[in-house]
Amino acid sequence: MRSSVLFSIAITTVIGGLAVQKPQRRVNPVVEVLAQNKPVFGVYAPRNGRGGRGAAAADAPPPKSAADLAKEALGYPNADFIFDGSMEGNHERAFPAFADFMKGLAAAGMVEKTPSLRLHHAMYVKTQEIAPDPAAARVRIGQQLNEGVSGVVFVGVESADEVKAGLAAMRFKSQGGTRDDNVGNAPAYWGMSEADYKKKADVWPLNPNGELVNFTIVESKEGLKHLREIAAVKGIGVLFPGAGTLRGVFTDTTGGQRKFDQEGWENAIQQVLAACKEFKVPCGYPATANDIETRMKQGFSVFIINWGDAGFKAVDIGRQAGGRVEGDNK
Repeated sequence: MRSSVLFSIAITTVIGGLAVQKPQRRVNPVVEVLAQNKPVFGVYAPRNGRGGRGAAAADAPPPKSAADLAKEALGYPNADFIFDGSMEGNHERAFPAFADFMKGLAAAGMVEKTPSLRLHHAMYVKTQEIAPDPAAARVRIGQQLNEGVSGVVFVGVESADEVKAGLAAMRFKSQGGTRDDNVGNAPAYWGMSEADYKKKADVWPLNPNGELVNFTIVESKEGLKHLREIAAVKGIGVLFPGAGTLRGVFTDTTGGQRKFDQEGWENAIQQVLAACKEFKVPCGYPATANDIETRMKQGFSVFIINWGDAGFKAVDIGRQAGGRVEGDNK
């Protein structure tokens, strides 16, 4: 009888210990939140306005430096990641400004060293489409990773092979990938040695200890045709419908008049969500304050949101709906 009592006490103690156990602190906060099955929120990096002409341009404030924009980005605490889409169209033209922004983030204090090493925000970037030239895509992805990004976003994906090639480009050859051993500025950006960086800079969840997360976007009718085989690729961290691009896909301009197929567009979005659920991959969406609660109820859990007051409002709504109090995981 006494043995049974002691056994029950021991079990209760273990269960109690598990109940209060804190989540594992990860270098990449997105991995940390995804592992807890909580909603993830990212915002576009702040940018200077395009300006105008005449008096409007004269009245415009002077452009902010990359360092100032970086400080502004880190000053917003409720995002898990910062998102940059500037290199989707022309990598060579946009990369230098992006590299300057990354230097600004590093100087502004991107690395938190206590209680353990962690990035203040993860940094995610779009890369150009992979399919036209996978070899060139490997080089571009390597350059982006070498600046210290925590994840690469594959756009316009239309086949499983594209995803596999992109994921291989994110992984070192020692891990079965095609990424060169040259790591550039990444270890310093992450606040660690090159050896430690190479251990951690692998794709999660393929490697449970990895700290890189891939986002894959399907945004064409051809991609939708191959959606299930794309979603089945092991290593996709989050799968997105490219809602903005798909809006154009489902808009007919025949005869000089624009006709938007709302039903077809929404069906495409739901098709991606269904594939996410089938293959147990988190599903992402570019949400606003007007639709984030609806999309969360449908099952979307990772959100890319515009910078600015309207976007911050969307984050606040989403965090409240997802049970994430202010400062949670920050």
